[in-house]
Amino acid sequence: MVRFTKKRAGLGYSLAVGALVGISFAVVFAAGFFFRDVVGLNSVFAAPFRQSDEAYPLLAEVQLLLDQHYLRDQPDYAARQYAAVRGLLGSLGDRYTFFVEPPVAQSESDVLAGTYGGIGVQLRRNEDGDIVLYPYPDSPAEAAGIRDGDTLVEVNGEVVNLDIQQDVLDQTMRGEVKEGNGVDLVVRHPDGEELSTFIAFDVINVPSVIWRMLEQHPTLGYAQILRFTSRTPEELQTAIQDLNDAGMEALVLDLRNNSGGLLQESVEVAGKFLKADTIVVYEQDKDSEQIFQTEGDGSATEVPMVVIVNQGTASAAELVAGAIRDQERGILIGQDTYGKGTVQQIFRLSDDSSLHITSAQWFTPNRNKLEGQGLKPDITMIPDPNGRDVELGEAVRQLQQQLG
Repeated sequence: MVRFTKKRAGLGYSLAVGALVGISFAVVFAAGFFFRDVVGLNSVFAAPFRQSDEAYPLLAEVQLLLDQHYLRDQPDYAARQYAAVRGLLGSLGDRYTFFVEPPVAQSESDVLAGTYGGIGVQLRRNEDGDIVLYPYPDSPAEAAGIRDGDTLVEVNGEVVNLDIQQDVLDQTMRGEVKEGNGVDLVVRHPDGEELSTFIAFDVINVPSVIWRMLEQHPTLGYAQILRFTSRTPEELQTAIQDLNDAGMEALVLDLRNNSGGLLQESVEVAGKFLKADTIVVYEQDKDSEQIFQTEGDGSATEVPMVVIVNQGTASAAELVAGAIRDQERGILIGQDTYGKGTVQQIFRLSDDSSLHITSAQWFTPNRNKLEGQGLKPDITMIPDPNGRDVELGEAVRQLQQQLG
């Protein structure tokens, strides 16, 4: 649960708590966090500059002169309107306030849906340099017999070696869902037995949280949050329960390459690790300040933990990492985070395009600014050039020291 209060910026008294109106979903886009307000707006550009004539007389004057004198055919009205909107927004000098044309605006929703064609498996390179697999629950990979921690030996007849890029391998596990499409794999189970199988591509619903006990360290739990969706708090709660049932004594929380998501859910996630009435984040708009706090003790407030971050950790993920560090619940290991500390409202316009407007900024519980600065880890790690997961190795060492 989450509680928030709202007060006038810079003043010592509180105002009544306001409701968050019109926020229906958020989209991971442009390395950041967004509110989406689905608002039926009459765009000021809904007709050819019709409603903009009074507000922007010079623009209307230029259009009139173009109509009278321009030699060549002009782009259609929509193209000119979109260009005018982009010019207007570009004058703000804010890269997170921007305009999105209708087809791309529609695809924003698809990003949050988190579906793709593939076999449903996560690839990681361990400290030894091997590519290991972790199938998603109920995925084609799991159904084919792929197990957590399997080492990838061959892909489509090609032997996997240290020189193969992980992202290239990842793409071989994805593709269009149609008859005959899939991938041939040879994997080696942790017990040494090998499995050779063809796995057909299917529609994969990507979970927002992946968890497991670390194979080489059976008392250490691992949970990676890929993005913050409406399902994340529930998925994380399931993860914590499963890890506790498996004997977890300490936890690695992995927020690498998590570019953000929903605010309410990210605050609830932070609340899993914090005591009741703990400040998670300050959010300031141009008129007021809103304080987000936990409500009730979280389910993992005592377990020792570390958080892994990198330059792909952005927005809502930075919010969670900052709260855990500032409230002295865990240290940060990895690289400096992205530095995305502003909130964008997304308005659907009359032609199904959308407008992203920066409306607020975030500060950690210790009043540290996120925008443009990010978070500096307590232990900075240089990424391994061969892709070995040295950050996870350091996280394990830190937790083992805490556990004695």
